[in-house]
This record gives sequence, C-alpha cells and structure tokens, in this order.
Amino acid sequence: MARRRLALTMGDPAGIGPEIVVKAARAVAARNGVAPELLAVGSRALFLAELRRAGLPEDTLERAGIRVIEAAAVETPIRPATDSAEGGRLAYAAVARAVTMALAGEVDAIVTAPLSKAALNLAGYPFPGHTELLAQLTGTSGTVLMLAHGAFRVTHVTTHVALDRVPALVTAERVGRVLELTLAALRRLDIAKPRVAVAALNPHAGEGGIFGRQDIEVTAPVVAAFAARGEAVEGPIPGDTVFVKMRAGQYDAVVAMYHDQGHIPVKLLGFDVDPATGRWLALSGVNITLGLPIIRTSVDHGTAYDIAGRGVADPTSMIEAIDYADRLAAGGAGIR
Repeated sequence: MARRRLALTMGDPAGIGPEIVVKAARAVAARNGVAPELLAVGSRALFLAELRRAGLPEDTLERAGIRVIEAAAVETPIRPATDSAEGGRLAYAAVARAVTMALAGEVDAIVTAPLSKAALNLAGYPFPGHTELLAQLTGTSGTVLMLAHGAFRVTHVTTHVALDRVPALVTAERVGRVLELTLAALRRLDIAKPRVAVAALNPHAGEGGIFGRQDIEVTAPVVAAFAARGEAVEGPIPGDTVFVKMRAGQYDAVVAMYHDQGHIPVKLLGFDVDPATGRWLALSGVNITLGLPIIRTSVDHGTAYDIAGRGVADPTSMIEAIDYADRLAAGGAGIR
C-alpha cells in the first residue's frame, strides 16, 4: 500500500504551531509500521529554531523522513505570543501553499496548526478562521465543521454567528447538507452503517411547540426523510441528553445546531486539566472541515500564546489530527 502524503502547516509562528508540528511529525515518523509521508509547510528558519530550542540537530526532520516546504521566508523578527502582520503573512502563506499542493494532487490531505485571527487581519486577510480561509482558497461554499475526540464526533449546522441569527440559519436545506456530509465522513472512517443523532435547537426539542417550533417544523421532517431512505438518523433529540447518549455508544456522531452546543461537550472530554493546579495536562481533539475538495484536519485548540516559545506544548491534538487525515485520505479526495 502506498504511503499517503500529508502537508502540515505551521500555523501562526508566534504561537505553538511550529513547535507542535515538529513534535508531532517526529512522533508519527518514529512509529513502527507504515507511517504517512509528512511535509512540514511554512518557514524553514522557524522550524529550525524549534529544533535548536529542543537541543536537536538541524537535520533532525530530514533524517526522520520529514520534508520541509518553504512557503515564505521570514522578513521581520517574530516575537512569541505577539500578534503581528508578519506572523499573519507567514501563517497565510503556509495554508495557501498546502492548499495549492492538495488541489494539484501533490499531497493527499492537509493538517493545520492553529493560527491567529488577529494576526491574519493585521496582514490584510480578514477571515474569521481557517474554515472561511480554506473555503475561499478552494472556491467552496457550504462547508461543515466536524469536531472529533476518538469516537465522539460532532458536526455543526452553524458555527461563527451570533446566537440571535441561528434560528433563521437552521433551514431544511442546511440540516440536510450537514447530515449528508456527516454520513459520508463516517463511511470514509469505515463505519458501514453510521448512526447519527440530530440535536434539538430548543430546550426539550421545543416541548411540543411551547419553546419554539423549529425542531418540529424544520428538523423533524428532514430527519424523517433520511430515515425513509434507510439511514440510521434520529432526532431532534434534546441537547442536554444527546451527547450523553453518544458517549454511551448509541451514536457515531451528533449534528449540533450552533457553535457552543457542539464545542462544549467535545472540549470537556478532550481537555485534561489537573484539578489541583488548574493547569492543562493534555489537549486532545480534532477539527475536520467537510465539504471541501480536499481533506483538511486540524488541532482543536488555539495558538496558546501563554506558553509559546517555552518548548512545553503538548502535540497530542496535532498527532490525532494527522491520524484522522491519514484515515480520511485512504478513501480518496475531499468529502463533498
């Protein structure tokens, strides 16, 4: 079986992106068995700086079989934990180069380290996040966010919008699209008969209309149509119980209606905190963009400016993102 080729973008250089790319790539490359071929995309100088910080030789990545792809050279110094136009420019250049490679078939998937929205905007790229940036670079609309922590998976009908806009955006067309992409992604992950639950928008799924009629009039007919096709789709199920049921193994994924409804349960499971000190012990979880012509996964955390430049970042989420990308790439191009 041919090794799949994955491009790892460095993210914002003022954060922990270059560090976790180096750590994760080395960990994956050192595994026994067939590992994917990894390409670190960004600034060679910044990747070398991470190796020096760790006390490793400058040829460490190459000796591990990891190629460095120069997306843009550093023109002005990068200060850790500081948003800058230069940081935003370098982060954008890495993503743009990786997307170009994926669209040309030079890599099978891209895995992105976290970037800073503020730095992107300072550099003249007014995107609210990776997803919107990727949509423009690939000429795509209607993308869907999936978060995953092991077998706990959540897709979203809406994400970066104000709560008062959500009800109008929960349409039959959008719910149907999210369900289609969710089922396709699960099948790509070798789940032959996916079981998907759709979370309710309103408390108690509207309580018969007392708390709103969107679940009754919009979501329920869409779910019924999928069930009539033979799909194992259920809902709307109240948001305060549906995630507990997935954790119990009753579902392979849940469709959430809005950002926090879906993000909170995944991050509660994936972020391990020391109760005695309140410090993070590990950050686990994967962000997957569905609906693109390419496969893209990412870490489920931010730039971590509070620890940037100290060499103590945990690469667990980046390693999981690499593994998810490799699994999804086994089935071909993007999930649309």
